[in-house]
Amino acid sequence: MALQPMMPHQAGKKTPTELQIALKKARGAIIATVVFSFFINLLLFVSPLYMLQVYDRVLASRSVPTLLMLTVAAFGALAVMALLEWTRSRLLVRIGVRLDDSLSGRVFGSIFQRTLRQPGAGSAQSLRDLDSVREFLTGNGLLALCDAPWTPLFLAVAFMLHPLIGFVSLGGAVVVFLLAVGNNMMTSKNLQRASNVSASAGSYVSSSLRNSEALTAMGMLPQIQARWNARHQAVMGLQARASDAAGLFMAISKTLRMGLQVAILGIGAYLVIENEISPGMIIAGSIIMGRALAPVEMMVGNWRNMVNTRTAYTRLTELLASTPAESETMALPRPEGRLSLSQVVAVPPGARVPALRGVTLSLEPGEVLGIIGPSAAGKSTLARVIIGVWPALQGSVRLDGHEIGHWDRSQFGPFLGYLPQDVELFEGTVAENICRFAEIDADKVIEAATKAGVHEMIQHLPEGYNTAIGAGGQSLSGGQRQRVALARAMYDSPPFVVMDEPNASLDNEGEAALTSAIKTMKENGQTVVVITHKPSLLSVVDKILVLRAGLVEMLGPRDEVMSKFTRPTSVPTPQGAAPGNVASLSKV
Repeated sequence: MALQPMMPHQAGKKTPTELQIALKKARGAIIATVVFSFFINLLLFVSPLYMLQVYDRVLASRSVPTLLMLTVAAFGALAVMALLEWTRSRLLVRIGVRLDDSLSGRVFGSIFQRTLRQPGAGSAQSLRDLDSVREFLTGNGLLALCDAPWTPLFLAVAFMLHPLIGFVSLGGAVVVFLLAVGNNMMTSKNLQRASNVSASAGSYVSSSLRNSEALTAMGMLPQIQARWNARHQAVMGLQARASDAAGLFMAISKTLRMGLQVAILGIGAYLVIENEISPGMIIAGSIIMGRALAPVEMMVGNWRNMVNTRTAYTRLTELLASTPAESETMALPRPEGRLSLSQVVAVPPGARVPALRGVTLSLEPGEVLGIIGPSAAGKSTLARVIIGVWPALQGSVRLDGHEIGHWDRSQFGPFLGYLPQDVELFEGTVAENICRFAEIDADKVIEAATKAGVHEMIQHLPEGYNTAIGAGGQSLSGGQRQRVALARAMYDSPPFVVMDEPNASLDNEGEAALTSAIKTMKENGQTVVVITHKPSLLSVVDKILVLRAGLVEMLGPRDEVMSKFTRPTSVPTPQGAAPGNVASLSKV
C-alpha cells in the first residue's frame, strides 16, 4: 500500500507525472534490484538447510569431514549473498542519485516559480521532500518491499516440512500483515497532518527570521513565539498519537513473533515425539518462519517512514504539476531596448482585483521613463510585468517586438538590469554579487561599479571587491546595499534597465551617483524605466508616466507632465542633477 504512489500508473490512460517518469528511467536498476532480491532470498535458505543437515546427518554419523564440507559450502553461499546484498545496496543508492539528478534542479526552480505566482507558497520543504523520497529508495523500507514478495516462498517450504508448521507460519504472517494494516489506519492521517503542519511551522519560522530586527525592536517576539509554539505543539500532539499507536502495534508484533517461535518449537517437538519430522526440522522450521515474517515485520517497523514518504511524494507531485516545466525556446538576438506595452491588464498573485488596467506605452532605445503615482497605484506591479516575472492577464509586453514571455529567462537575464524596491544581496563577495554569480570578469565588474559611482565606496570596504557579504547583505548598510545592487543592475551594460525606488535608502552622495548613472545609461543607448517618489530623479527622464489606481492618468514628455503635476519648490538640487528641474509632486 505504501509503495503504490511511487510506482508508475498502471491505467495507461492518465499522463504520467514527472516523478513517475523519473522513476521509469531507473526501471532497469529497479528490475535488477528485484532479481538480486530473489537470489538473496534463495540464499537465506542456507542457514536452515545447514542446521537441518547438521542435526540429521552430522550428529547422527559423527562425521567431521561432512561437517567441514557443509560448513565450507555454507560460508561460500553466505559470501555470495553478502556480495549480492552489497550490489543491491549500490544499485539502490544509484537509483536515488539518478532520481535526484533528474528532479533536484526542477524542484529548485519550481519553488521559485510558485513563490512568484503565490507569494509565501514556496518553501524549502519541497527539497526536503525530495530527500525523503530518495532516502526511502535507499533505505530499509524499500528493501522490505523488495523482500516481501518472496514470503510465500518461505511459507511453501514451511508447508513442505510439515503442514502444521506451514499453517502456524502462515497464520503468523497474516496476523503480522493485519497489524501493519491496522498500524497504517491508526497512524497515517495523524502523520500526514503532522508533516503538513510541520512544513507550515518551518515556513513561519523562516519568514519570521527575515524580520528578526523589527520583531525584537518592537517586542513582538513573545507573540510570534506563541504562534509558532501553537503549531509546534500541534505537530508534537499528532506525532505523539501516531507514535503511541505505532508503539502499541510494534509491541504486539514483537510479542507475537516470540510467541510464534515458542509455538513452532513446541509443535516441532511434538511432531518429533510422534515421529512425523526429524529433530533438525524443528530448528529449520523456526528459522524459515522467522525469514518469512522478517519482511513483514520490517514493513511494520518502517511504516512511519513509508507514510511520510508517501506524503512527501504527494506534495512533490502537486508542486511539479502546478509549475509546469518551461519549454525550450529559440535563442533570440540581443535586444536594442525597444519596449512596447499594449492594453496591459495585470492581477498580482493572490489578488482578485487588477492592479493595472489597460496600460499602453512605448519606449525607444536610449529613452528614460519615470513612473510616478500614489501608493497602490500599480507602479511596482508594472515593473514586475515589464520584466516578465508576473504575467499579464491581458494585453502584450514586447521587447524589440518579441513577447517578453517568449524569452528564455536564462538568456534574457543578462540583457536586463533590475533594481527592486526591496534590495537583496546574496551570500558571497561584492564582486560575485555585482557579476550575478557568473564567472567573475574583473574588467566588467569594475566598469559596472564605476558607472554606478560605487567603485570608490567598495575600495574602502575591508577587502574591497573581495569583501564577503553575509546572507541578505548583513555586512553592508542599506545605502551600500542599494548602491551595490545598482552596479549589479548595470553589469555588462544591459540594453534594458528597470529600477523601483532606486534612491529610497540613498544619501545625497548616493543620489548624485544614481543620477549620473542614469545619464550614462541614457548616453549609451540603454532604455531605462525608473519608479520614484522623489522629484530629483525626474530631472534626467525623457518621459513621465503617471499611474493612479492602475490607470494611466498621464503619459508624455517630462516638461509637459511636470507643468501639470508639479509646482516649484525650494528643495535643493542634488549634486550632479540638472538644475531647474527639481520639483515636488503636488497632485500625485
